[in-house]
Amino acid sequence: MQIHVVQQNQSLYGIAQAFGSTVDDLIEANEIPNPNNLVVGQTLVVPIVGRFYWVQPGDTLWSIARRFNMSYQQLASINGISPTLPLNVGTRLYIPQRPRRAAEFNAYVEPRGTTVAPELVQSARDAAPYLTYLAPFSFQAQRDGTLKEPLLNDFPAIARANNAILMMVITNQENDQFSDELGRILLNDMDIQNTFLDNIVATAQKYGFRDIHFDMEYLRPADREAYNNFLRKARDRFRQHGWLISTALAPKTSAEQEGAWYEAHDYRAHGEIVDFVVIMTYEWGYSGGPAMAVSPIGPVRDVIEYALTEMPANKIMMGQNLYGYDWTLPFVQGTVARAVSPQQAIQLAADNNVAIQFDTEAQAPFFNYTDSEGRRHEVWFEDARSIQAKFDLIKELNLRGMSYWKLGLSFPQNWLLIVENFEVTKR
Repeated sequence: MQIHVVQQNQSLYGIAQAFGSTVDDLIEANEIPNPNNLVVGQTLVVPIVGRFYWVQPGDTLWSIARRFNMSYQQLASINGISPTLPLNVGTRLYIPQRPRRAAEFNAYVEPRGTTVAPELVQSARDAAPYLTYLAPFSFQAQRDGTLKEPLLNDFPAIARANNAILMMVITNQENDQFSDELGRILLNDMDIQNTFLDNIVATAQKYGFRDIHFDMEYLRPADREAYNNFLRKARDRFRQHGWLISTALAPKTSAEQEGAWYEAHDYRAHGEIVDFVVIMTYEWGYSGGPAMAVSPIGPVRDVIEYALTEMPANKIMMGQNLYGYDWTLPFVQGTVARAVSPQQAIQLAADNNVAIQFDTEAQAPFFNYTDSEGRRHEVWFEDARSIQAKFDLIKELNLRGMSYWKLGLSFPQNWLLIVENFEVTKR
């Protein structure tokens, strides 16, 4: 699989010719929103086996081979060149597909309103072959220990048809806001807690959930140990049914990190108690904040490297956004950026005739434009380069896999690159 960045005056035909592909294959693989108006800086995935590399100044056969985890003798043999002669700048080398390691993938799907949009169901159906878990969001706990169910529609059937585990996501949300008071009741009132667990078990049996996933956020710092004890109790109960238990964790970089989102999440305890965790490594750039990358690679690495000091790598799923944001500039506190899918971002750049740039430090694409009313905008989103950087980090740190928030935002390159990099674990 080749990742190609569109250059000035390039066409789909020329790109296809360069890589031995076809225009139709490029359009289908990338679901290109602007086939007759490519944007400079737009990233395409070329659906070929392996990839090509053009020799750069300073390259040697040995350095290129090392970069792609192979021997220089193999690289020379595959390309029919001498292993002892120097390389000419611009020479095209073929790099075969490397062995893939197993990894797990989860995706949350969040129905809103009174019905499930057909587009959301189709998004889940399209993604499910690439998923280990499918996670309808969310069952909201009530103060009496009952559960308010999400719209499940066809999601259980989609999970079954694709051999994906149906994940039961449980939150301490009231009126779509996380509630520390609701958390206090559930974690400290033992009668209500027992009713809560009884209802979880009954519901999981009813729908066929096989992983019970707690996304309990903004808990009181005083309830940190109560949450740990609750998870131990829940784990022992769920193991009787052969179910997994998992949690979502705020992105911390130290055990002492202060803040309402962080203090009740005990990385070490969760690492000991549950089967795996989803660390929410996104939303540095968020809808209510200033323009920046949603999941810049440096802060993501910092969080994961801290987590590795507290729990095994095979219990960590890296959180990843499937969206970006369009901010109006200058940023004013209290304003809200508009969420955009990667496909929408590309079309927005095409419509406004602006090039897409790439921040090498954040490993994320962005662009600026001025709308019809003269307002300036800044857009950060995801592309094949940014997601490949995250996949490389998963492989480098030997993590369990990746968890996506959330389906319904088109990013076809992501799913192609999963297959290029990993064997998706099915249970």
